[in-house]
Amino acid sequence: MYELMVELSFDAAHQIAGSGGRCERLHGHTWKVEVFVQGKELDEEGLLVDFAELKKIANRCVGRLDHRYINEVLPGVNPTTENIARYFFQKVQGDIDSDRLKVSRVRVWEARDACVTYQEDRNP
Repeated sequence: MYELMVELSFDAAHQIAGSGGRCERLHGHTWKVEVFVQGKELDEEGLLVDFAELKKIANRCVGRLDHRYINEVLPGVNPTTENIARYFFQKVQGDIDSDRLKVSRVRVWEARDACVTYQEDRNP
């Protein structure tokens, strides 16, 4: 099994409803996102996926959030780092056009010392 990762970043603001602290106030972060994909089979060039292609796919998701107020982009979702990680996972997986390649996990950093990893349970 091969696994590779691309790293992206974006700037955005949010408010966390019900957190009971300062995060309920409008604030922003420079978010760092790591998208991990995996697969068993390489293509004819010996690649799982070209890094540039994966970055292009992941950057579509970044573009939806960059320099935005996340609460407006994700209505009805409390924009915690946990929910943002799941959002990236689902959007990137939905944009991948390959049976050989699956998103294995997404890690979102809201600060250099605080991150969340999201992965789906593949065992029903």
